[in-house]
Amino acid sequence: MDSKLRAWWSHRQGLDGSLAGKTAREVLKKTGWSRSVGGSSPYLTLFARAGLRRAEVDAEMAAMKIHELPSARGCTYVLPAEDYALALKVGENFSSKTELATGRKLGVTDAEITKLKAAILKALGGGPLEPDALKSAVGNAARNLGPEGKKKGLTTTLPLTLGLLQSGGEIRRLPVNGRIDQQRYKYTRWDMQPQGSFTDLARHYFQWIGAASIGEFQWFSGLGVKAAKEALEPLKLVSVQGDLLATAADQAAFAAFQVPKKPHYVLTGILDNISHLRRATASLIAPEDADRALVKTRAVHDLPSHGILDRGRLVGLWHFDPDTGTIAWNSFVKKDRALEDAVARTEAFVREDLGDARTFSLDSPASRAPQLAELRKAAAG
Repeated sequence: MDSKLRAWWSHRQGLDGSLAGKTAREVLKKTGWSRSVGGSSPYLTLFARAGLRRAEVDAEMAAMKIHELPSARGCTYVLPAEDYALALKVGENFSSKTELATGRKLGVTDAEITKLKAAILKALGGGPLEPDALKSAVGNAARNLGPEGKKKGLTTTLPLTLGLLQSGGEIRRLPVNGRIDQQRYKYTRWDMQPQGSFTDLARHYFQWIGAASIGEFQWFSGLGVKAAKEALEPLKLVSVQGDLLATAADQAAFAAFQVPKKPHYVLTGILDNISHLRRATASLIAPEDADRALVKTRAVHDLPSHGILDRGRLVGLWHFDPDTGTIAWNSFVKKDRALEDAVARTEAFVREDLGDARTFSLDSPASRAPQLAELRKAAAG
């Protein structure tokens, strides 16, 4: 993959400094929904592009200008208010699908789900409730699924029904402490009708990334081959390079695009959209870096850890060590003042605003200790 494509993806993703000063809502509308798995990626996404601090992001969350919802493939993303209805629509056939199938096998009926839905909505009529309080409020409308349910990871009918209500836009989750990177929630009533189509999602997708393959959109959307092609057909996409497609306007814009001569270093989260939208991290790796031990076996679909990029090229990797309050990092290019300043800015942000930069909910300093040691060893040469 050539340097022009990498720089183009970086430009479309706002990793070139062009989104400085924008709000979280504006950044997410421009560059796409940010995958949230209880980790720090949404905060890192917004800091890397617009320099937004956690308090600013949390304030937009509290004001419902952005929100975390079940979306593409039924996965949770942080997205702008304009896209709430579309996100629910493209996720409705995926959200809670696995849990519902498990529930059916355990004898859960439509009638008891309907009854429990009504009990949940009634309980939330008095205001938001945390799971334990909600469980008490619905009483025996929620059924314990016994040892077999516990074995299958579904102890009661409550989480299954909450998931169905969320995907239908009838309730939404609120982070208890207002933070995206924590997984403690309360629930509140909502009235958001799922609306839109996968063609709408496809139009968004190619606006976000600029160029991608049918297979990459298929993965992001969760559609089968035929359905993905049908969703894309109205866009009349044209070839940019190989199997990479774009709108006719973006094909022309790419042809005229010039790779910036000056490096622009940014530190991103492990699920940053420059790699996550296409799940093709290998395309961000320059040929001379392909055999490096830190990326050779792991950087195929997703980043092996948080990334350091320059004009779309993966030039290093990093993790945060909360015990020392510092970033452990390694660079594939010669370190200079600009690169060290970029690391220092992100290090201060994580230390002062987040406290840690977890990749996902179960990530911990102990679990990432081997990667911290590996990064430090590589940096020492």
